[in-house]
Amino acid sequence: MIGKIHRATVTEARVDYEGSLSICPDLLEASGILPHERVDVYNLTNGERLRTYAILGEPGQVCLNGAAALKGAPGDMVIIVAYAWLTLEEYADLRPKVVLVDATNRIVSP
Repeated sequence: MIGKIHRATVTEARVDYEGSLSICPDLLEASGILPHERVDVYNLTNGERLRTYAILGEPGQVCLNGAAALKGAPGDMVIIVAYAWLTLEEYADLRPKVVLVDATNRIVSP
């Protein structure tokens, strides 16, 4: 794990979008998750899990797009995690970024 947004609130679910997960720019920056990076999404509300990629969203936004929209709904609480393959040398220096947010997706603890 290299970056995590913990207990974010889904703000939208848009089936008609091509796919991905729109994430607030501040949350992407604080977590170190990059646009187009693969992420896993763990839905704490309904137990669903999915794999998709992050895209730059609007401030405060966490939006399930495309097929991902069938795995959750606005108001659901999710954990968003990015992973990386590392050598043992790289792993020794790893400092995962964990971002805690409130119910409106504002950063509580970087």
